[in-house]
Amino acid sequence: MLEKIDLSKETAKEEYKKIITELELRVGALQRDAKELKIPVCIVFEGWDGAGKGTLINKLILPLDPRGFKVYLTHTAQSEEEIMRPFLWRYWNKTPERGRISVFDRSWYRRVLEDRVNKSVKQNQLEQAYNEINHFERQLTDDGNVIIKFFLHISRKKQGKRLKEMSKDKVMSWRIITEKEWKHHKQYDKYFDAYEKMLENTDTDYAPWTIVEAHDRRFAEIKIFKTVIEALEKKIAEVKNAQKNNNKKKEVVSSKAAAVGTSTLDKVDLSKKYSHDEYQKKIGALQEKMREIEFKMYKKRAPLVVMYEGWDGAGKGGNIKRLVQLMDPRGYEVHPVAAPNDIERAHHYLWRFWRDIPKAGHIGIFDRSWYGRVLVERVEGFCKEHEWKRAFKEINEFEEQLVNFGVVVVKFWMHINKEEQMRRFKERQEISYKQWKITDEDWRNREKWDAYKVAVDEMLFRTSTTYAPWTIVEANSKYYARIKVLKTIIKAMEEKL
Repeated sequence: MLEKIDLSKETAKEEYKKIITELELRVGALQRDAKELKIPVCIVFEGWDGAGKGTLINKLILPLDPRGFKVYLTHTAQSEEEIMRPFLWRYWNKTPERGRISVFDRSWYRRVLEDRVNKSVKQNQLEQAYNEINHFERQLTDDGNVIIKFFLHISRKKQGKRLKEMSKDKVMSWRIITEKEWKHHKQYDKYFDAYEKMLENTDTDYAPWTIVEAHDRRFAEIKIFKTVIEALEKKIAEVKNAQKNNNKKKEVVSSKAAAVGTSTLDKVDLSKKYSHDEYQKKIGALQEKMREIEFKMYKKRAPLVVMYEGWDGAGKGGNIKRLVQLMDPRGYEVHPVAAPNDIERAHHYLWRFWRDIPKAGHIGIFDRSWYGRVLVERVEGFCKEHEWKRAFKEINEFEEQLVNFGVVVVKFWMHINKEEQMRRFKERQEISYKQWKITDEDWRNREKWDAYKVAVDEMLFRTSTTYAPWTIVEANSKYYARIKVLKTIIKAMEEKL
């Protein structure tokens, strides 16, 4: 691909002067339109050292309102905090909120470029990285993001010449030219192969690459401006057209979907239970074991995600309390998940969960989770049908990336029947110190039990995978549920160790 690129393309100075001002004005206007329509934009710059990324990024952002964009310099090595999480974690945190622009000077492609050339990733990790990058970009574009990717291409000869020139420039040499750049120049052929593989594996219809012939700066600048303008104009037209169609015909929100087969929940034996004496004999030893394994997981730098979903009143809070009772609080964090706030709604729905992924050796416990997308958001109509249907695949990809990094993912559905829920709701109303647990929302959700049951059955069917299976916990007996959860987590952690 790169061998066929004609690097002799140039733009004369007079021609450049005639068109650049118009392009700058157009980009500024499109930024305002994108902000108004709440379109998030990611602009990625990859390419050779000395190809002019910094200069061209500066040219592109000068016409923009500085309050509406942020430039991220991600060419540096990962920090210790970043190393201890999946490699895309640092980039999910930098994705723009709706209506803003994120510009990346180098990006998530470091994994398949510098890490590949330096052989700090294995072949199977490389293949995983290509898949994860494509999933990442597809998830963002499906959520309305525009991703514009530039590869700045220059020849080896041109690179060497520019590095020499910048080394002599007193202003530039301290900031750009180091032994690292000269080493990369010597490795030109290796990087050439890595770039070819990158372009081949990640040039998609939803996030295509634009190769910029960067020998002539004026030509490169104009091509970048035109590409950005074309991408933004296309997306803005799509959004406006969709808004017109939505105004003409509002989507009918349905909480129901086709059944996926015999109900999984109907097969659960909720008669399982422990007596108080049986419970007391078991719980202490399991909690001691949990504390011991928590320490071993920390030493081995193995992360754990424990995720609770279940019916209102199923005992999630009490179960979590018994799980962590003897654990070291420095090694875990409990994340109670409520409705997303304004900042969280301005991003992809997975964004807030990526932020809370525990670092290696630590434990993240989620009281409700990313499955809200296919449960409460689906049933209550907080997202559109095509969005929650798409979420099954996105969630599976998300969890697969965690497991690929080494995270142990344990997922619980806390199951009770309708009669037990009613008994617990009434108990909460009658006992003063439990009244805070019952809300009007709990009663509203109960009225939609059947719709939620359809959603839960489909969730279990579509997202119970070999790498992140669901465990249904028979929770009519709180004692039984607490023991089963502890045993399940301990078994998963012991297998990991």
